[in-house]
Amino acid sequence: FFFFHFRFLVELGRTNYVTPTSYLELIATFYQLLTQRKDTVMKAKQRYTNGLDKLAFAESQVCAEIPFIRFVLAEYLKLSVLLQPADVTIVKSMKNPPSGVKLVMSAVCVMKDIKPDRIADPKLLGDMNFLRDLKEYDKDNIPVSVIKLHEYMTNPDFDPSKVAKASSAAEGLCKWIKAIEVYDRVAKVVAPKKQSLAEAQESLAVTVALLDQKRSELKEVEDRLASLQKTFEEKTEEKAQLEYQVDLCAKKLERAEKLIGGLDDLQNTYDNLTGDVLISAVAYYFLFFFFFLITCVQSKNIPSSDDFSLSKTLGDPIKIRAWNIAGLPSDSFSIDNGVIVSNSRRWPLMIDPQGQANRWVKNSEKDNNLSVIKLTDADYIRTLENCIQFGTPLLLENVGEELDPSLEPLLLKQIFKQGGVSHM
Repeated sequence: FFFFHFRFLVELGRTNYVTPTSYLELIATFYQLLTQRKDTVMKAKQRYTNGLDKLAFAESQVCAEIPFIRFVLAEYLKLSVLLQPADVTIVKSMKNPPSGVKLVMSAVCVMKDIKPDRIADPKLLGDMNFLRDLKEYDKDNIPVSVIKLHEYMTNPDFDPSKVAKASSAAEGLCKWIKAIEVYDRVAKVVAPKKQSLAEAQESLAVTVALLDQKRSELKEVEDRLASLQKTFEEKTEEKAQLEYQVDLCAKKLERAEKLIGGLDDLQNTYDNLTGDVLISAVAYYFLFFFFFLITCVQSKNIPSSDDFSLSKTLGDPIKIRAWNIAGLPSDSFSIDNGVIVSNSRRWPLMIDPQGQANRWVKNSEKDNNLSVIKLTDADYIRTLENCIQFGTPLLLENVGEELDPSLEPLLLKQIFKQGGVSHM
């Protein structure tokens, strides 16, 4: 195809475009035409098969009659051999032949296309070629006027056994005439069949040649179809590969666009980092004055985000999602409080009338060996010391308006070093 496209472009200066749809339509059209031609060839083959069946039937009929013809021919040849010159001499020497001999000689005259009134002519039997003519008689081309021996064949006296009583010499001639008549009768029945057989064989040869030609054409078409089918499969596979590559490139492009967008967001975040962090730091103390904080920062021309959000600035989307799974409500106020708890330098005091923060802390820190104490517990100091020593989280529940003074160094993080070791 590419060669013809190039030639088309070079010779005509035009580009021929072949779309996948038009190529598939070509394959479909080719398959339809091939199917139609196959049907035509198969119908012709069926007609040829029927002709062969008829030919075989005619041949079987001829073959069935051939043994009988061969038998008659063999009898004729045997009788021809039995004809001896002595028999002719005996018949010729008869001055007044018996009626049986006369009847046989009349039939011989008819066979030789001689009028029966010449039977008394001594030249007939005196002919030196008489016996040879009988033996070489053209049995396959007997004229219709000659073979009209019905009056002799139906005559009860024209019988070899009866003629033998009159003359044994005339018996052989009688048998010979009867054999010739039977052979001619059978040959006339078989001749049309032989002719039909010859014509059928000739027609068969033409048909077989045509069939071979059609088979050759069919093979070429099938080979072409196989080649096109292989090309179609290759192009289909190539199309699938191209579609996969296109899909992969689209996904890569989408990821690249997201990456570029992320880089843009990162650049924007970096540019606004100072103002956003300043607002976030102040928000810990003035949580309910975001608007005033943002206005103040913008008035000082400090870069900051127009849509400032504490969770976007200090929060981690993955960590926030884990908090939600652990029980933290998904509203912005709860998430902002979670961000403050996570980033605060001080120990967070959570006012939690509904117990949401309590459940959230317990679920989030259960894998870290969270310890839960109350000031009313007898051993809460020991538990507190263990948590400090091993660095495990601690949750103090039911905090009232007053705290145990012993907790003051911990709450104020009064840490000092002694001998290179931190103490509280």
